[in-house]
Amino acid sequence: MIYVGLTDDLARRKAEHGNPSDWRGFGPFNSEAAARGWEQGWATQSGYRGGGGGAGWRFGYMYTITPYTRQ
Repeated sequence: MIYVGLTDDLARRKAEHGNPSDWRGFGPFNSEAAARGWEQGWATQSGYRGGGGGAGWRFGYMYTITPYTRQ
């Protein structure tokens, strides 16, 4: 399962999620609408799960959920 989320601070969010080894960052997005559209597009795909509690929207990120990562 791949976790997808949004943030204004990629480095902080990566640390908060336990520094996943396959972390991928995207953006910056030009608008919140574009960022939310990106997130929804991925979160509705099979094998992906969206996060709802991120702080901000300027950057997107995704990583594989494992027993050792925090969501």
